Amino acid sequence: MRVHLVHAHPEPNSFVSAMRDVVIDELKAAGAIVTICDLYHDDFNPVLSGNDFTSRSRPDYLVYTLEQRHGYTTSTLAFDVAREVENVLTADLIVFTFPVFWFSVPAILKGWIDRVLLCGPMHSGNRGFYDLGGLRGKRTFTAMALGGRRNMFGPDALHGELETGMMRHFFQGTLGYVGLTVHKPFVAYHVPYVTDHERQAQLQDLRVYLRELDRQPTLKFPELRDFDEVLRPMRDRAR
Repeated sequence: MRVHLVHAHPEPNSFVSAMRDVVIDELKAAGAIVTICDLYHDDFNPVLSGNDFTSRSRPDYLVYTLEQRHGYTTSTLAFDVAREVENVLTADLIVFTFPVFWFSVPAILKGWIDRVLLCGPMHSGNRGFYDLGGLRGKRTFTAMALGGRRNMFGPDALHGELETGMMRHFFQGTLGYVGLTVHKPFVAYHVPYVTDHERQAQLQDLRVYLRELDRQPTLKFPELRDFDEVLRPMRDRAR
């Protein structure tokens, strides 16, 4: 199995970096080949621009998604983007490790999403998303940490649901949208405020999660067969 891990934390000695190391150790022990993109360490540029293409189909006006298609088909993507695209396309499993910032992913990871998950090979507006997305057949999971307590998330909790509420834009609007099979994430709660012993216990829980990855549940997303040619729900056609 080929794995590509995308890590987003600026501190190499952080708890999130320790989660990254656990993921690498466990997957390699299981025989996986692991490539790593450490966004902060690698000084990954999160800002998309026309410089992401060494040649443009329209030098006078930037339509980024169309240039992504052109850059991929003509092999004129910038080197850092092309390298990550290759890592994603050759991986069987894509892993993300990051802290939750402001109900979202770190900005540097959002930039990776913008620049690397290309329109064309990974998704398209012509019914090329969700279960028909370009990355269908591949799997993904996330190990993320946050400051909130576990009881702050859920149907009637303070912040509402985590996967289908606060982080829906990431799990459905990004990972599910490009066709990935998305495992329910591993979440480390209240990390800055618990004891080191409790943090070590959460790392051990992550090891158990990884050893049982194939049995971890997956999140459910729309399937395009349930929608008509203009993407109305099929059940509405009789109305």
